[in-house]
Amino acid sequence: MSKGLFITVEGGEGAGKTTTLDRLEEELVGRGYDVLRTREPGGIRIAEQIREVLLNTAHTEMDGRTEALLYAAARRQHLVEKVLPAIEAGQVVLCDRFIDSSLAYQGYARGIGVDAIQSINDFAIDGCMPQLTLFFDVDPNIGLQRIAANQERENNRLDQEKKSFHDRVRRGYELLLEQYPDRIKKINANEDVETVYRMALAEVETLLKE
Repeated sequence: MSKGLFITVEGGEGAGKTTTLDRLEEELVGRGYDVLRTREPGGIRIAEQIREVLLNTAHTEMDGRTEALLYAAARRQHLVEKVLPAIEAGQVVLCDRFIDSSLAYQGYARGIGVDAIQSINDFAIDGCMPQLTLFFDVDPNIGLQRIAANQERENNRLDQEKKSFHDRVRRGYELLLEQYPDRIKKINANEDVETVYRMALAEVETLLKE
């Protein structure tokens, strides 16, 4: 391929994105694709340092707009330093979270406004959008139970939010799904691991055939 593909994975806390991404990466590499796996916020040195500030459980006083700006800053640096070069090199980029996270979490759940967050991120991404976004839709009750049961998972500031916040995040994603049905594909993340993986792989395979 002359240029690569940009695939992002989204969803609420405890949706099981990491587990499925592990298998998708393995499957695509096995089929001969050159795959770059990365995450937001993070993926590169500067963005990982911003991640530490954002997700530190001690930073409970962080203002919602500060949070939004930090996510956008990390996104910009990650994009220009890692994602765009990979796409230009013909790689398939699998990214855990991208702009939709900011729209759902800060724009909708924090109540800042989706349009305001969109504006900040339009400046950050400069027109670069994924060809496919997998939205792992999980019942917040199930997601939070998974988090509590997973002792190896990173404990972050967002995990400490009340269930009502996670309910709003889910609603934010549902609205994005309605707005961008061609790009965002819903995966029922309440299902078992194998079923979730098969649904996700089917959507990726559809993109690869285009």
